[in-house]
Amino acid sequence: MTKIYNLDQIKEVINFSEIIEIIAEGFVFYSQGKTVVPPVGYLGFENADVHIKYGYIRDDDFYVIKIASGFYENPKIGLPSSNGLMLVFSQKTGELLAVLLDEGYLTDIRTAAAGAVAAKYLAPKKIDCIGIVGCGIQARLQLELLKEATECRKVIVWGRNHEKLNQYQQEMSEKGFEIETTTNISDITENCQLIVTTTPAKNPLIFADQIKKGTHITAVGADAEGKQELEAKIFDLADIVVADSLAQCVDHGDLSHANIAKESIIELGNVVSNPDFQRKTDEQITVADLTGVAVQDIQIAKYVYQKLK
Repeated sequence: MTKIYNLDQIKEVINFSEIIEIIAEGFVFYSQGKTVVPPVGYLGFENADVHIKYGYIRDDDFYVIKIASGFYENPKIGLPSSNGLMLVFSQKTGELLAVLLDEGYLTDIRTAAAGAVAAKYLAPKKIDCIGIVGCGIQARLQLELLKEATECRKVIVWGRNHEKLNQYQQEMSEKGFEIETTTNISDITENCQLIVTTTPAKNPLIFADQIKKGTHITAVGADAEGKQELEAKIFDLADIVVADSLAQCVDHGDLSHANIAKESIIELGNVVSNPDFQRKTDEQITVADLTGVAVQDIQIAKYVYQKLK
């Protein structure tokens, strides 16, 4: 019999450190060719998008179909911008085992977990300040899960809306962070060694001439065609360029705007599994472009289903 689980039930079984570990494992499976992940389904609307991701890990028990949406004007009418669900099927019989009515929560968590994975292997050891570009849901979760990757709790957050910045400052201060807000993005590039960009921007927010030695950037927002958070020249500066999925990032990530050889881009799964691809010194500039890969959804859906069962 198909089990249906709601958001409250799902949240009860989530452990951030465990999620980061299984997401890292999923990236390794993906880069080793052990997954079947078809191209992403995408629906674009004005100020909104819907992603359909699905696939399976070879010789596993499950396959997963995920639908997740971002309707970015929703907060103006008192609704969350994220929504969605995940379907867990038996890979052996095709039976629908579980409907996870996560309302987009698991997509947000697995995205933030990928940011923590990138920071673990690519950010400098010495981080005086974390920079967060954006002040929405993902901007909150990226910072919260970074607790598992760095001891730094000093943060500068950039946004355009003072009210949203103040809300962010209040909420994240209660979670143990020392939050400074700004509407000037150079405050982040001047002072932060670890920068995470989390916006749906269609034009660059950070430029190459702003980047200092020793900076790591995780770019999360450009997950669909037409989006861009980083000036393309930033990738020319970088000592290490990483993609969660090479095929996806050169198609519709920040890397789709860059003019660098595919051979110079390393997939995150290979970074996790091979120390040769990880940061070597605190002087290196590193950039990770994350577009979201279905293996993350497979891993987190399996994890939640098995915990709930």
